[in-house]
Amino acid sequence: MAKPKFEEIKQYILTQIESGEWAEDSRVPSENQLAELFNCSRMTARRALTELTESGVLERSQGLGTFVAGLKSQSSMMAIRNIADEIKDRGHGYSVQQVLLTQTVATGAIAIALGLEEGSQVFQSVLVHCEQGTPLQLEERFVNPKLVPEYLAQDFTKQTPHEYLSMVAPLTEAKHTIEAKMADVAQLALLEIAAVEPCLQITRRTWSRQGVVSFARLVHPGSRFRLGGHLTFS
Repeated sequence: MAKPKFEEIKQYILTQIESGEWAEDSRVPSENQLAELFNCSRMTARRALTELTESGVLERSQGLGTFVAGLKSQSSMMAIRNIADEIKDRGHGYSVQQVLLTQTVATGAIAIALGLEEGSQVFQSVLVHCEQGTPLQLEERFVNPKLVPEYLAQDFTKQTPHEYLSMVAPLTEAKHTIEAKMADVAQLALLEIAAVEPCLQITRRTWSRQGVVSFARLVHPGSRFRLGGHLTFS
């Protein structure tokens, strides 16, 4: 089956960037130029540019054009997406290392976050999500076993915790905080960074209709990651 034209355009743009032909901040061809090059409609070219912009590969400036975005991986501050999808949408390879999957005791902070009594049993997972083989996110997650009893039976090298939880306990509410931090010794090793590298940590609680499902700490090397968003005001 032939690949859709907008996918061909996306792959063309990604190839130009990956090869170094188009450097950071380089202007990319306009919708009209891409439509002519690929013998397609302007709307098709616009879709390709829009999807790459939404995934952080490109940046669009009103009246100036579309440009290659900074080389750091970017996630939205205002949306919760599956990290595997984010990486694949940038045209990059995704891989994951499952470091830990176990049952543990909820300490004060974890118990409070999950709305459980201190000392309650909870499930814990630790994964390293990689982009092009390089660690991008260290995910430490604590899960309420009453709401997700089969969590420990999953293979998170085949689907992310986000994908699994979205399926068995659909998200109805989320709250997150973002802060700068320095990684501890274990995090330095898992993220393969130097002790002087600052990190960005997202702390996130998620709810389903039945209550708090999980509490996660997502740690990213500062040199490889950034958060962005777009607001429109009437």
